[in-house]
Amino acid sequence: MAPAAMRTAASSLSGAKPVPYWLDDPDRPDALPALTGDERTDLLVVGGGYSGLWTALIAKERDPDRDVVLIEGHEVGWAASGRNGGFCAASLTHGLANGVERWPGEIGKLEELGERNLDAIEAAVARYGIDCEFERTGEIDVATEPHQLQELREWHEKIVSLGITGVDFLDRDALRAEVDSPTFLGGLWDRRGVALLHPAKLAWGLKRACRELGVRIYEHTRGLDLVRSGAGMAVRTPYGRVLARRVALGTNIFPSLVKRVRPYTVPVYDYALMTEPLTPQQRESIGWKGRQGLGDSANQFHYFRLSADHRILWGGYDAIYPYGGKLNADLDQRPETFLKLAEQFFTCFPQLSGVRFSHAWGGAIDTCSRFTAFFGTAHRGRVAYAAGFTGLGVGSTRFGAEVMLDLLSGEETERTRLEMVRSKPMPFPPEPFAWAGIEMTRRSLARADGNGGRRDLWLRAMDKLGLGFDS
Repeated sequence: MAPAAMRTAASSLSGAKPVPYWLDDPDRPDALPALTGDERTDLLVVGGGYSGLWTALIAKERDPDRDVVLIEGHEVGWAASGRNGGFCAASLTHGLANGVERWPGEIGKLEELGERNLDAIEAAVARYGIDCEFERTGEIDVATEPHQLQELREWHEKIVSLGITGVDFLDRDALRAEVDSPTFLGGLWDRRGVALLHPAKLAWGLKRACRELGVRIYEHTRGLDLVRSGAGMAVRTPYGRVLARRVALGTNIFPSLVKRVRPYTVPVYDYALMTEPLTPQQRESIGWKGRQGLGDSANQFHYFRLSADHRILWGGYDAIYPYGGKLNADLDQRPETFLKLAEQFFTCFPQLSGVRFSHAWGGAIDTCSRFTAFFGTAHRGRVAYAAGFTGLGVGSTRFGAEVMLDLLSGEETERTRLEMVRSKPMPFPPEPFAWAGIEMTRRSLARADGNGGRRDLWLRAMDKLGLGFDS
C-alpha cells in the first residue's frame, strides 16, 4: 500500500466503533431470562440465530399445538445472524455454479426450492410485520479484471443454456450506469434472486414472532450436553435441563452437541466496515439508484451494499482460520484487515475520498468443504442438525429449518429426497493438517487472483476432489 493511500485509509478508520453496525441499535430488545430448573417440551431448538429461529417458527406454523422451547447461549441474533452483510439469497447451494458442479442432476429442483424459500421469507416478513428493511433488489457480480469479465460472459451463456431467466449480462457502460466505479468492467445482474435486509432486525423480528406463537425462549442458556432420556432427549444447561421428545440443533459454528458432526465444519473469521451516511452529493457521484447488492468476482472477493440510511457496507476479502478451529472473541477485531479493506474501498470508489467509517467488526461463520449446508440426524431420529452454510445462511437457514423438521417427522418429502440433503461433505482433517491445507489454499487463491485467474496444481487438485476453502 502506498504511504498516501495508507494514511487516507487509516484516517478513515480513526473513529470507527469496534462493534457490528447492525447490533449498535438503541432499540435492540432486552435479553430474556435464562432457564432455571427443568423444562419439558415436544421440540427443543438449540441456537437463537436464523437456523434456530426459523425452526421454532415453522414448527409452530405446521402444528400450533406443538410445544416448542428455544435456548440461546448468549442473545438472539448476536453472532453471525447479527453481523453479516444482509444479503438474503435464493440460492441453497452457495451460488448456482457450486450447485451445478455438485448436483447437476437436481439443480433445477434446487433452484426452484430456493426461489420458493426466498418468496416464503418475504411473505413471513410481511405476515409478521418484521421491520427488517427488506428490499428485493437483486445482486450484481462484478468483474474488475479482464479474465473475470470473460468468465462472467461464459457463465451467462451457461445460465441461458440451463433455461434460467432473470440474469442479465451488463457491459462496462451498462454496469457503470447502475453503479459507477472506475474498476468495474462488466457484471451479471441477478434481478430477483437476492434481497437485502437488516440482519439483526430480522433476527429480532423472528424472535418476537416466535414468542407470539407461543415459543418459550431462554437466552443466556447454553446447551452443555445432549443425552438420551427415556423415549426422548435431555439437554443440560448451566442452571437446569430441558427434556424433549425431539431436538433440532441450529448451533452452526459453535461446537455441535453431536460430537461426530464437529469435524465437518471449521470457523472462518470474516470482516466488514460501514461508512458514515453519505451526503446527497456523494450518493450522486456513485449512482446506485437501484440499490443492488454487489460482489466482485475475485477468489478473495468483496461484498458491498447500501443500508437504509445511505451508508455503504464493505466486507470480505480476508477469511481468517484460527489454528485448531478455536473461536476467539479477540479475532472479532483485526486492524490489519480493516486497513486493507479501507484502502480497497477507496480504490473502488475514489470519488468518495474523505468518507469515514463509523463501524468496523468481524465474526466467525461456519464453513464446510462443499461450501453449503449439510444435514443429518442422530439418536435414532430424535435429533436433527443443519450446519455449514458458509456465509450464505441468511436465506438458506430457513430451508435448513424445514429440512430438520422433515427429518424429525420421519416422513419423506421433496426436500429429504434431495441428494444434497442425503449426502455429506468430506470432513476436515485433524491439526496440523487442517491449518496447513487451508493456508495453502488461501495463498493459492491469492496467487490466482494476481495471475489472471490461473489455478495452480494445488487448487486443481482440490477442484478435482470437490474440496476447497471460501470466504
